[in-house]
Amino acid sequence: MLNALKLTAMASVLAMATACTAAPDVYHSAHASFRLETIATGLEHPWSLAFLPDGSILITERAGRLRLIRNGQLQAEPMAGVPELVVAGQGGLLDVILHPQFSDNQLLFLSYAHENSEGKTTRVSRARLDDNQLSDGQVIFEARPRSGTSHHFAGRMAFDLENNLLIAVGDRGDRDRAQDTSDDAGSVHRITVEGAAAPGNPFLGSPDHSPTLFSYGHRNIQGMTQHPVNGEIWTHEHGPRGGDEINILAPATNYGWPAITYGIGYSGLAISDETARPGMAQPLHYWAPSIAPSGMAFYTGTEVPAWQGNLFVGALKMQKLVRLRIENGKVSEEEDLISDFGRRIRDVRMGPDGRLWLLTDDSNGEVLRLIPE
Repeated sequence: MLNALKLTAMASVLAMATACTAAPDVYHSAHASFRLETIATGLEHPWSLAFLPDGSILITERAGRLRLIRNGQLQAEPMAGVPELVVAGQGGLLDVILHPQFSDNQLLFLSYAHENSEGKTTRVSRARLDDNQLSDGQVIFEARPRSGTSHHFAGRMAFDLENNLLIAVGDRGDRDRAQDTSDDAGSVHRITVEGAAAPGNPFLGSPDHSPTLFSYGHRNIQGMTQHPVNGEIWTHEHGPRGGDEINILAPATNYGWPAITYGIGYSGLAISDETARPGMAQPLHYWAPSIAPSGMAFYTGTEVPAWQGNLFVGALKMQKLVRLRIENGKVSEEEDLISDFGRRIRDVRMGPDGRLWLLTDDSNGEVLRLIPE
């Protein structure tokens, strides 16, 4: 009887704790009330999603699987044809992005970590989607040189207005590589869909620069998206302790890491005593302390007019969704949404239905859709 009473008491405490931490059914913000609709669960650390023309959804799992949601149901079997990759630390299967003319050519692109006898690196593969599998897979980008570390792979991708592919590569935990323009780490690279250095790249023909190099001085970009009006490529990246940044990419630009930063090392010691230096770009916005941003999208829907053109950023560490209004090149309004949700937000996408979609980073990760009330 005593044990039964103890168990009943424990259950009551757990129920109360769950009730206290449960997310609300409806969230209220400055400009809208909304709820979160669960589309799918049971994903192992989902990293990215892409919307197919037929209404299906592709989702990458960092564990190395490409999953499909069809007719609102997560298919049990992962898709075949994913390239060989390594799952280690922060590495695994990362971004998925469709070719701008996907409806005509069925081409998609995957970024992922790869390992061989020389070490690990970031790769990008192009493949054709054929029913429930990938075919004609071809590696079109590999960051050089490789290293033995298992973090800061970056991997976010976006297409520019010329249909060239931009690829983020992290500094791989060796910060000085981000200032070495002959090293692919800590940089953004711009290639054609065949894998060649894109025409007009800023360092073509330079012996001291990689021909695919577009910008450098980046630590670990975890969000990349094209502006829906002017086509600019916007990114955000992790700082160390503080110094998470939002940047607008420009060719041949040095974004400063680690020579300038608004963050400090994890040890508490300074990385640099400078936050600005001639010839190095300043971020459009930064966070201190860090929120660990991941995934971002501009709102282009019509259900919440006050959100039009706002930038939405997920946060891993702070477990929230951040809304930013940008006016005249500055953040004029910042609002934290779903901060009591209690999930790490890995990706944020604008869906073809005019609504925001989220992925949660967990061993039982979710696909969620934000529904205005």
